[in-house]
Amino acid sequence: MAKVLVLNASYEPLNITNWQRAIVLLIKGKAEQVEHNGKMIYPGMPLPTVIRMLQYISIPYKEIPLTRRNILHRDAHSCQYCGHTGDDLTLDHVLPRSRGGVDSWDNIITACVRCNVKKGNRTPKEAAMPLRKQPRRPHSGLHFEVTKYLRSGNHDEWQKYIIN
Repeated sequence: MAKVLVLNASYEPLNITNWQRAIVLLIKGKAEQVEHNGKMIYPGMPLPTVIRMLQYISIPYKEIPLTRRNILHRDAHSCQYCGHTGDDLTLDHVLPRSRGGVDSWDNIITACVRCNVKKGNRTPKEAAMPLRKQPRRPHSGLHFEVTKYLRSGNHDEWQKYIIN
């Protein structure tokens, strides 16, 4: 099924919906089509891939839980030291817990078993193992969802609407 990125009136990502719901929003005049993939639903009506709401919708901030699954997704299922991808990934504290490190988005990364053991009870600087990407809190739950579709390569046109 074709998915459609729904933007707020301010062009911020708001939601991901199916193409049928997107067509209903367009027909009711609640949204406008921003991007399409060239496929036609019927003559003169291309299949949308991105729509924008005409009225601004206020959305409350929602905290993203700090879970293993979310950390793996944030780090693209790869070791933040060597870039290895696979099933043997672990979670590593940048500042080890034994030295005052806490469980937070800014202190936990994914690492392969080999790198995790090599780093041991040291900081990346002490172990001479620089991080490929500095860990940080994700922007939103929707950002997580959108990046899944972007990694699949099916919705490259969504990239320009996403804050990195």
